[in-house]
Amino acid sequence: MITVIDYGAGNIRNVVNAINKLGYQVKLTSVPDEVLSADTVILPGVGAAGDTVSSLEKLNLTEPVRRVITENRPFMGICIGLQILFTETEEDRGQKCLDVFPGMVKKFPEGRKIPHMGWNQVKQEINHPVFEGVPDNSNFYFVHSYYVDPENKSLVAGTTEYGIDFCSMVAQGNMIGTQFHPEKSGDAGLKILDNFLRYTGNFK
Repeated sequence: MITVIDYGAGNIRNVVNAINKLGYQVKLTSVPDEVLSADTVILPGVGAAGDTVSSLEKLNLTEPVRRVITENRPFMGICIGLQILFTETEEDRGQKCLDVFPGMVKKFPEGRKIPHMGWNQVKQEINHPVFEGVPDNSNFYFVHSYYVDPENKSLVAGTTEYGIDFCSMVAQGNMIGTQFHPEKSGDAGLKILDNFLRYTGNFK
């Protein structure tokens, strides 16, 4: 079963609708045991990283998220759902995150409009099944003021230019994370979702 974690984020229904549109069945849950028993877990997110971590902690979901990833089970983090996987964020003068992967979540430097909002290109930095049928430098939809800076640069699967070149996608084993919103990114975004679900073993 494909399971989307429901911790109160505003865009969760969009993710569920996108997965349904692709022809998959999906379950929305905030129950830790259901996350741990899921075949595939998706953590969407909008808003502030600190609020997201706090909500997950109140629902006893932080440890299930860590376990799913460290056990190399299929996991996808979207936007804030990607950012909170790292050690700490500069948001709100510094917030601890889940520390699944070493690295900081940094604010964009001065000089460009913040938040980074709208369509922008993703350069594919690695050959990965999730990119199958997706042309390099395709456009995806972004809404964010912070970006991840992994210590382990082998995590970086895609980059985007916005004043600086920043990591817009990570991948390791059965885990991928996107700074952009695939559920709001038209055909290319749906293809990313479909590729992820197919290569991690969910068949329609």
